[in-house]
Amino acid sequence: MGVENLQKWTPLIKEAFLQSFRVAKFFCAIHITNTYVCTFALTRGPSMLPTFNLTGDFVLAERLSTRFGKVVPGDVVLVRSPENPRKIINKRVVGIAGDTVKFVADPKNSEKEDTIVVPKGHVWIEGDFKYNTTDSRKFGPVPYGLIQGRIIWIVWPLEDFGSVGREVK
Repeated sequence: MGVENLQKWTPLIKEAFLQSFRVAKFFCAIHITNTYVCTFALTRGPSMLPTFNLTGDFVLAERLSTRFGKVVPGDVVLVRSPENPRKIINKRVVGIAGDTVKFVADPKNSEKEDTIVVPKGHVWIEGDFKYNTTDSRKFGPVPYGLIQGRIIWIVWPLEDFGSVGREVK
Protein backbone atom coordinates (compact mmCIF):
# COMPACT_ATOMS: atom_id res chain seq x y z
CA MET A 1 0.00 0.00 0.00
CA GLY A 2 2.87 2.43 0.79
CA VAL A 3 4.66 2.07 -2.57
CA GLU A 4 1.44 2.56 -4.52
CA ASN A 5 0.69 5.76 -2.57
CA LEU A 6 4.20 7.05 -3.25
CA GLN A 7 3.87 6.34 -6.99
CA LYS A 8 0.57 8.21 -7.02
CA TRP A 9 2.12 11.32 -5.41
CA THR A 10 5.45 11.31 -7.28
CA PRO A 11 4.30 13.35 -10.32
CA LEU A 12 2.70 15.95 -8.04
CA ILE A 13 5.83 16.23 -5.90
CA LYS A 14 8.03 16.59 -9.02
CA GLU A 15 5.75 19.33 -10.41
CA ALA A 16 5.72 21.18 -7.07
CA PHE A 17 9.52 21.02 -6.92
CA LEU A 18 9.91 22.29 -10.51
CA GLN A 19 7.49 25.18 -9.92
CA SER A 20 9.27 26.11 -6.67
CA PHE A 21 12.58 26.06 -8.52
CA ARG A 22 11.18 28.39 -11.23
CA VAL A 23 9.91 30.84 -8.62
CA ALA A 24 13.29 30.79 -6.85
CA LYS A 25 15.10 31.49 -10.15
CA PHE A 26 12.70 34.38 -10.86
CA PHE A 27 13.40 36.00 -7.48
CA CYS A 28 17.15 35.49 -7.93
CA ALA A 29 16.96 37.24 -11.30
CA ILE A 30 14.99 40.13 -9.74
CA HIS A 31 17.58 40.44 -6.95
CA ILE A 32 20.55 40.45 -9.33
CA THR A 33 18.87 42.97 -11.63
CA ASN A 34 17.97 45.27 -8.73
CA THR A 35 21.41 45.03 -7.13
CA TYR A 36 23.70 45.23 -10.16
CA VAL A 37 21.80 46.52 -13.22
CA CYS A 38 18.98 48.93 -12.38
CA THR A 39 16.57 49.85 -9.63
CA PHE A 40 13.48 51.92 -9.05
CA ALA A 41 13.40 54.76 -6.50
CA LEU A 42 11.04 57.40 -5.19
CA THR A 43 12.30 60.98 -5.09
CA ARG A 44 10.79 63.50 -2.66
CA GLY A 45 11.39 66.99 -1.39
CA PRO A 46 12.27 70.42 -2.73
CA SER A 47 16.03 70.00 -3.26
CA MET A 48 15.79 68.88 -6.91
CA LEU A 49 13.05 71.27 -8.08
CA PRO A 50 12.28 71.70 -10.99
CA THR A 51 13.87 68.43 -12.18
CA PHE A 52 11.67 66.36 -9.85
CA ASN A 53 8.28 67.12 -8.29
CA LEU A 54 8.00 68.23 -4.69
CA THR A 55 5.51 65.44 -3.95
CA GLY A 56 7.68 62.75 -5.48
CA ASP A 57 8.57 61.07 -8.75
CA PHE A 58 9.05 57.35 -9.35
CA VAL A 59 12.35 57.00 -11.24
CA LEU A 60 14.52 54.34 -12.83
CA ALA A 61 18.23 54.37 -11.96
CA GLU A 62 20.88 52.31 -13.66
CA ARG A 63 23.80 50.98 -11.62
CA LEU A 64 26.31 50.07 -14.34
CA SER A 65 27.84 53.51 -14.93
CA THR A 66 28.56 53.91 -11.22
CA ARG A 67 30.29 50.52 -11.11
CA PHE A 68 32.48 51.36 -14.10
CA GLY A 69 33.31 54.93 -13.03
CA LYS A 70 31.32 56.60 -15.80
CA VAL A 71 29.47 59.20 -13.70
CA VAL A 72 30.12 62.69 -15.09
CA PRO A 73 29.16 66.22 -14.04
CA GLY A 74 25.53 66.89 -14.87
CA ASP A 75 24.32 63.37 -14.00
CA VAL A 76 21.57 63.03 -11.40
CA VAL A 77 22.52 60.26 -8.99
CA LEU A 78 21.17 58.28 -6.05
CA VAL A 79 23.58 58.66 -3.13
CA ARG A 80 23.66 57.07 0.31
CA SER A 81 23.48 60.08 2.62
CA PRO A 82 26.80 60.87 4.35
CA GLU A 83 24.79 62.20 7.33
CA ASN A 84 22.30 59.32 7.65
CA PRO A 85 23.45 56.07 6.00
CA ARG A 86 19.91 54.63 6.17
CA LYS A 87 18.71 57.32 3.77
CA ILE A 88 19.19 57.51 -0.02
CA ILE A 89 19.21 61.02 -1.49
CA ASN A 90 19.24 62.23 -5.08
CA LYS A 91 21.44 65.10 -6.25
CA ARG A 92 23.22 66.34 -9.36
CA VAL A 93 26.95 65.72 -9.76
CA VAL A 94 28.68 69.08 -10.14
CA GLY A 95 32.29 67.97 -9.96
CA ILE A 96 34.36 64.79 -9.99
CA ALA A 97 37.86 64.06 -8.68
CA GLY A 98 40.30 66.82 -9.65
CA ASP A 99 37.62 69.36 -10.68
CA THR A 100 37.63 72.85 -9.21
CA VAL A 101 34.12 73.73 -8.04
CA LYS A 102 32.89 77.23 -7.21
CA PHE A 103 29.86 77.37 -4.97
CA VAL A 104 27.89 79.78 -2.83
CA ALA A 105 28.08 78.35 0.69
CA ASP A 106 24.91 80.06 1.97
CA PRO A 107 22.78 81.32 -0.95
CA LYS A 108 19.99 82.53 1.38
CA ASN A 109 22.20 85.05 3.19
CA SER A 110 25.16 85.91 0.96
CA GLU A 111 26.59 85.73 -2.54
CA LYS A 112 30.13 84.95 -1.30
CA GLU A 113 31.65 82.17 -3.41
CA ASP A 114 34.01 79.51 -2.12
CA THR A 115 36.21 77.25 -4.22
CA ILE A 116 37.22 73.65 -3.64
CA VAL A 117 39.18 71.04 -5.56
CA VAL A 118 37.33 67.73 -5.39
CA PRO A 119 39.67 65.10 -3.88
CA LYS A 120 40.48 61.80 -5.56
CA GLY A 121 37.75 59.20 -5.08
CA HIS A 122 35.07 61.81 -4.34
CA VAL A 123 32.34 63.77 -6.13
CA TRP A 124 30.72 67.13 -5.43
CA ILE A 125 26.92 66.94 -5.45
CA GLU A 126 24.33 69.71 -5.24
CA GLY A 127 20.57 69.98 -5.40
CA ASP A 128 19.05 71.93 -8.30
CA PHE A 129 17.07 74.18 -5.91
CA LYS A 130 19.97 75.98 -4.23
CA TYR A 131 17.86 77.64 -1.52
CA ASN A 132 16.50 74.48 0.09
CA THR A 133 18.93 71.58 -0.21
CA THR A 134 21.36 69.65 1.94
CA ASP A 135 24.31 68.75 -0.25
CA SER A 136 28.10 68.95 -0.57
CA ARG A 137 27.98 72.60 0.47
CA LYS A 138 27.03 71.30 3.92
CA PHE A 139 28.80 67.93 4.20
CA GLY A 140 31.66 68.37 1.71
CA PRO A 141 32.81 66.05 -1.08
CA VAL A 142 31.09 62.65 -1.09
CA PRO A 143 33.05 59.40 -1.49
CA TYR A 144 32.38 57.85 -4.89
CA GLY A 145 31.47 54.57 -3.19
CA LEU A 146 28.30 56.14 -1.76
CA ILE A 147 26.81 56.59 -5.24
CA GLN A 148 24.08 53.97 -5.68
CA GLY A 149 23.00 54.66 -9.26
CA ARG A 150 22.45 57.21 -12.02
CA ILE A 151 18.85 58.30 -12.55
CA ILE A 152 17.96 57.90 -16.22
CA TRP A 153 14.17 57.91 -16.46
CA ILE A 154 11.13 59.39 -14.76
CA VAL A 155 8.51 56.63 -14.74
CA TRP A 156 5.70 58.34 -12.79
CA PRO A 157 3.82 60.72 -12.93
CA LEU A 158 3.01 60.16 -16.57
CA GLU A 159 3.03 63.87 -17.48
CA ASP A 160 6.75 63.92 -16.59
CA PHE A 161 7.49 60.53 -18.20
CA GLY A 162 10.83 60.57 -19.99
CA SER A 163 14.56 60.66 -19.61
CA VAL A 164 16.45 62.78 -17.13
CA GLY A 165 18.98 64.67 -19.18
CA ARG A 166 22.41 65.82 -18.14
CA GLU A 167 22.67 69.44 -17.19
CA VAL A 168 26.14 70.85 -17.63
CA LYS A 169 26.89 73.96 -15.59
